[in-house]
Amino acid sequence: MVLRLLPETLINRIAAGEVVERPASVVKELCENSIDAGASHIDVTLRDGGQSLISVLDDGCGMTANELSLAIERHATSKLPDDDLVTINSLGFRGEALPSIGAVARLVITSRRTGTDEAWKITVQGGRKSDPEPAAHAQGTSVEVRDLFYATPARLKFMKSVRAEQNQAVEILNRLAMANPNIGFTLSDGNRHLIKLAPAQGELFSARMVRLMAIMGRDFADNAMTIEAERQGVRLTGHASLPTLNRGNGAKQFLFVNGRPVRDKLLVGAVRGAYRDFLASDRYPLVALFLELPGEAVDVNVHPAKTEVRFRDAGLVRGLIVGALKHGLADAGHRASSTVSDAALGAFKTTPASYQFWGTSRPSGSMSQTLSDRSQEFHRPLDDRNAPPQARQVEDLTPHDDIPDDYPLGVARGQLHATYIVSQTSDGIVIVDQHAAHERLVHERLKAALESGGVARQGLLIPEVIELDEAAVARLLERAHELAELGLVIEGFGPATIVVRETPALLGDTDVKGMILDLADDLSEMDEALSLKDRLGDVVASMACHGSVRAGRIMNGAEMNALLREMEATPHSGQCSHGRPTYVALKLHDIEKLFGRR
Repeated sequence: MVLRLLPETLINRIAAGEVVERPASVVKELCENSIDAGASHIDVTLRDGGQSLISVLDDGCGMTANELSLAIERHATSKLPDDDLVTINSLGFRGEALPSIGAVARLVITSRRTGTDEAWKITVQGGRKSDPEPAAHAQGTSVEVRDLFYATPARLKFMKSVRAEQNQAVEILNRLAMANPNIGFTLSDGNRHLIKLAPAQGELFSARMVRLMAIMGRDFADNAMTIEAERQGVRLTGHASLPTLNRGNGAKQFLFVNGRPVRDKLLVGAVRGAYRDFLASDRYPLVALFLELPGEAVDVNVHPAKTEVRFRDAGLVRGLIVGALKHGLADAGHRASSTVSDAALGAFKTTPASYQFWGTSRPSGSMSQTLSDRSQEFHRPLDDRNAPPQARQVEDLTPHDDIPDDYPLGVARGQLHATYIVSQTSDGIVIVDQHAAHERLVHERLKAALESGGVARQGLLIPEVIELDEAAVARLLERAHELAELGLVIEGFGPATIVVRETPALLGDTDVKGMILDLADDLSEMDEALSLKDRLGDVVASMACHGSVRAGRIMNGAEMNALLREMEATPHSGQCSHGRPTYVALKLHDIEKLFGRR
């Protein structure tokens, strides 16, 4: 074999393999150039998911003929005036995008520099470049990319469907739009607009929220906490959802570093850590967080796609995110998302008049029979679900027209199915899941006790003997000293058996066997290097669940009202330890609408 330099065209195609993975990558690179050029409007057009045409038009500063010639050369850029890779104030800086695109597609760039009378056009086809020639164009730049990957047909085999590629481009543009609310964005497929966002007006927080609401929906805007924190020159701003507004994947988590959309494991892990006490492991909050820090504190020159970053002080960044989110969650108090009430109202279905006959059974599906069809087995009432519905009226401790203003959860009026507490507020009603609510209260008591010096323990009169598989027993015994700090004292009793001698006093008469089985499962999924204190939320959630008031427990009026008052005074009581709502609030005017009174 002979050592030789590769042809420039081949070098550009190799570089394109890293920079231009799919049509969405082209959209990202071209729109970042437009943002760096100071554009106030960016219009994108895709055809066939971007394979046949990608067009990006902006009203930025534009380029002269000489700049056009340089723009299609590798590593030619205007964004590093001092050759400083530490302080990077632009989205692009490598100078690879345009020559890489031109190496695998038919590229036409037309531009007119601000303050000049002439526009120029240049073309690149499969790496072959033309000279600039005069053209007609308004101020700004237009880039057309046709027949993407025609010069590297093997890449076409890895293209997904038109809709899938189009959706990827939508996601890329939405992320850029979130970070730049002052810029208008449109995305069209040639027939209709997929994105149409006008420039947001006003100060940063209000403008950003307008943009986030347009992209993430009104539910997010109505149920988001404002996040603002700063530590040692690192500033975090943005919005994060209440725990009861969550999704089954992380698609609605948007993270930005110095205005750059990133996918960083450190940042994602910090968000998960902050919500660990409030969400099950398979649920994800909705967030849009913007991190700003000095250029020397972050390295963006990690990957050609520029979606990964490295922090000089990763611990500082993680601590700031976790602390700011936890502070926001604490300020939210017992608040639950409005989507819970909306879903409850939507579950009511009025019965058509033609079916309303006395003495006959209701049509199937005429009324939602439970507030949640996905309740876990442990949350089901202890009594027979086929038994006749039961409702207990609570003795009137407060006149119906005299609800104190400082009782946001109202006064208990009854108990349904020995599971749900119904209370009256000054402007509606509240339905409380007694087990979920008490689970959160016990959770917070355990955390407070641990932080104040230790959890008080109570000895079992008759120790509980529990049989498990040998691996589970080994995992529990390895963490026995840590469990003892949490108030749970266990001992080995043979290779496949453990004995529970003491339990946390706060749990009272708890389901010891169920708690041990859940803890064994939790430990099997934990990183062995993490202490239980690092995973306190998961462990305490399991313990709290088994030490709470069970569904099916009949409560008197004083107990119900005591539970409501403690919920009002306890942070995070709007959701249980697994992220499910603890109560549903229905306003009187919404109830009146159900009965046609409004």
